[in-house]
Amino acid sequence: MKVLVTGANGFIGNYVVQQLLKRGVTVIATSNDLARAKEKDWFDKVQFVEYDMYDTNSGDLFKKFNSPDKMIHLGWGHLANFKSEEHITKELPAQKNFLENLISNGLKDLTVIGTCLEYGMREGCLREDMPSEPSIAYPIAKNKLRLELEALKNKTPFNFKWVRLFYMYGTGQSEKSIIPLLQKALAANEPTFNMSKGDQMRDYLDVTTISENIVIFAMQQKVEGIINCSSNNPISIKELVENYLKEHNKHINLNLGFYPYPDYEPMKFWGDNTKQLNIIKDESGRTI
Repeated sequence: MKVLVTGANGFIGNYVVQQLLKRGVTVIATSNDLARAKEKDWFDKVQFVEYDMYDTNSGDLFKKFNSPDKMIHLGWGHLANFKSEEHITKELPAQKNFLENLISNGLKDLTVIGTCLEYGMREGCLREDMPSEPSIAYPIAKNKLRLELEALKNKTPFNFKWVRLFYMYGTGQSEKSIIPLLQKALAANEPTFNMSKGDQMRDYLDVTTISENIVIFAMQQKVEGIINCSSNNPISIKELVENYLKEHNKHINLNLGFYPYPDYEPMKFWGDNTKQLNIIKDESGRTI
């Protein structure tokens, strides 16, 4: 079994590669940064192919990536700004061309990473059968890509899974995320930690669990379409921070209300994980 992983150098991609190797899978990893890939513990255990997704003169990509049996697609740029129009004007067409090339040349099984922001500003428990109503560029582009791939599937059949991630934490995460920011403040012995009021309710999983789930979703063929990767157990941002401090026996004064709430996220939302649990149960008999 050969599995192609795009975005292998990224936060989640790094963990996905490790999970696949644990299963004894032949991993074909790709990113646009060979030097960074060589720093990974897994580099000598995979087939690495350096590739820039924006390259439009690439020929048969299915052949270039050694004809993988499955593909887990995590690669996506411009993530520093979810509102950037480049998600729509640059990222979306590049992604579409890249994936269409692979499928038209023989790829039969594709798992793509989506985002909970595709649900838009809807609050409460979010199910996969709810309408997609994204309000900013990043999830708009993601959702358009999903629709393009669904249309392509009607013309060229392939197994297609679209994994909507919610929130996560773990080693290697972006320094702009809440827990790394807290860790930085603690390491610098800052007297206070500036944050929002912290009463937003979010759905968090650790990145190891997320990567395990992504691999389980990708390796099975019974369930296709949109799949939430979530805990179905909402927690407030304030409680998330307080739990971290308690678990690590740390203290810092929380300056609540320093930052405004993000204007592109609902106050309280989380993911229904019924489909996820059924897939995991069928695959291995375990539950989370």
